[in-house]
Amino acid sequence: MNTLMKLENRTAVVTGAASGIGQALAGALARRRCHLALADINQNGLERTAELVATSGLRVTCHPLDVADAEAVANFPQVVQASHPDVDLLFNNAGVALWGTFEQISDADFEWLFGINFRGMVRMTRAFLPLLKASDDARLVNLSSVFGLMGPPGQTAYAASKFAVRGFSEALRNELRDSRVGITVVHPGGIATAIAESARVSAGIPDEELESERASSRKLLTLPPEFAAETIVRGVERRKARLLIGTDAKVIDIMARLAPVSGWRLLEQLFSK
Repeated sequence: MNTLMKLENRTAVVTGAASGIGQALAGALARRRCHLALADINQNGLERTAELVATSGLRVTCHPLDVADAEAVANFPQVVQASHPDVDLLFNNAGVALWGTFEQISDADFEWLFGINFRGMVRMTRAFLPLLKASDDARLVNLSSVFGLMGPPGQTAYAASKFAVRGFSEALRNELRDSRVGITVVHPGGIATAIAESARVSAGIPDEELESERASSRKLLTLPPEFAAETIVRGVERRKARLLIGTDAKVIDIMARLAPVSGWRLLEQLFSK
């Protein structure tokens, strides 16, 4: 399709909607009169998001959901359909982070992160794909990261999960190319959300190293989530297959192409000057 996707009177499911990019996505979609089914493990945050986006004539429902819970996700479409007969968009935004190098983090922590960032996205996609395919114009939006373009030290689990999101999305796009379901994969750069502060801390990471990493993250996470969300929704309207959010994401994308092996070391040298 070459025309813009019209979001008014469509219905979108948004995970991770209690804060950050998810909350901002809810706002950007509501401004376009798109009905919303908001999901997150944080019920209080969900209710706050619903209050922020509430508009007359707009259906907004809140659903406490852990995307790592396979049974809950499998039953979720039926729950959503009780209030929203049709689903046209799915934003797989829920995600977590983990501090520590590969040798510092436990296998349990690695699996915990993958269960949310990757398997949660896969479960949600499998659960809602039949509803998306039933729509006359649908979009699946999967949030990867700049760390799905290049893997930095200290982010083995997170980068692996975000590369997996990217690979899954690209393969599924090819499988669905003759359907009415389009796929957008998003690579946000340094967005000012709470993901770094709320990241799980490995038992093996020293306190001073943790504080140093957190301080470095604060300097890089500067882009407002509202800017990211508006860029994403505009990209969805324009049926973009791939979105890079922020100048840093565009720089990392170029570096990954030009120097796929040494790129991160070159970026570290650049940023240290």
